[in-house]
Amino acid sequence: MVAGEASGDLLAGLLLQGMRGRWPDLTSFGIGGPAMEGQGFEAWWPSSKLAVRGYVEVLKHYREIIGIRTALRDRLLADPPDVFIGVDAPDFNLDLEADLKARGGKVVHFVCPSIWAWRGKRVEKIRRSCDHVLCIFPFEPELLAKHGIPATYVGHPLANVIPKEPDKDAARVRLGLPPDAEVVTLLPGSRVSEVASLAGRFLQAAELLQRARPQLHFVVPAVPGLRPRIEAAARTAGGLRNLRIVDGHSHAALAACDVALVASGTATLEAALFQRPMVIAYHMNWLTYALMQPRRLQPWIGLPNILCGEFVVPELLQANANPESLAAALLEWFEAPARMVAVREKFRTLHTLLERDTSQRAADAIEKVLSR
Repeated sequence: MVAGEASGDLLAGLLLQGMRGRWPDLTSFGIGGPAMEGQGFEAWWPSSKLAVRGYVEVLKHYREIIGIRTALRDRLLADPPDVFIGVDAPDFNLDLEADLKARGGKVVHFVCPSIWAWRGKRVEKIRRSCDHVLCIFPFEPELLAKHGIPATYVGHPLANVIPKEPDKDAARVRLGLPPDAEVVTLLPGSRVSEVASLAGRFLQAAELLQRARPQLHFVVPAVPGLRPRIEAAARTAGGLRNLRIVDGHSHAALAACDVALVASGTATLEAALFQRPMVIAYHMNWLTYALMQPRRLQPWIGLPNILCGEFVVPELLQANANPESLAAALLEWFEAPARMVAVREKFRTLHTLLERDTSQRAADAIEKVLSR
């Protein structure tokens, strides 16, 4: 298995949990993180090595990433596993999967690359690389079938682990937050490049927001290893009171908050499953953004908006992701309680749509691939 970054590790850990229920003697190895290791996974390299996003950003780590992929490919070709499962990370996994499949290996890809959002031509590479795709969104198997790619909708694993009625009071006790306070959770990303670009903007926005609502409390769940960067950004922002930076606990932080400011990515879907109003933001290298823009196929980048087919929550990108605009967008939520109720209802419906027995469905699909 190969999972890149924290979100892929989380999904793969949930998948492994179900697979071990089907195959108690399962052994798994490759590239992964702590959630996978908690399921007995042997990580030859940590998933953090692949946690790079964007064309320009990847160039800085290109030689190391290609070296890891070559070494992993050679090792797997020399001693083939029963099945290879690439978890997201399509830029890394699809080429590796194509090499393994060409040599007779059985390949499953978990999380359909977002060909419906951008880079639609990638579908040809998916067909060459995979025996089967496990899809986390219900419309994807039909789209892949049009291109001759076998796929199964397995639901989104997070919809099974995030409660439909989050316990805000318990989460606040766990994080040491006042039960009656207004709380904003800040999620500036899980990659070094994201935190470097967004943490300062998010914390400056928090300081501006606190001027308008002085009693606000703020929580920032820090990915392991990135806390010092967030703390440095907090010192630079200055003047921010009632700030808690915690190690991990992103789900508790989302359960505890009233509104969230979230970097575009899987965390936006987590926030939606916790039924939290949010502002989605992103900022990347200008050249990366310029290269990606022409390949976008939809007006939205945030998963909640894509799945709902409308701008349910605001998205602020690039120059618009400035502290003043972020603070203003967050303040609008607090000033519109009826809007907050309406978006929670939309997100509750979305939760039901994504909730399936993911472990069972995924294991069934993998078993069929193994039996061919």
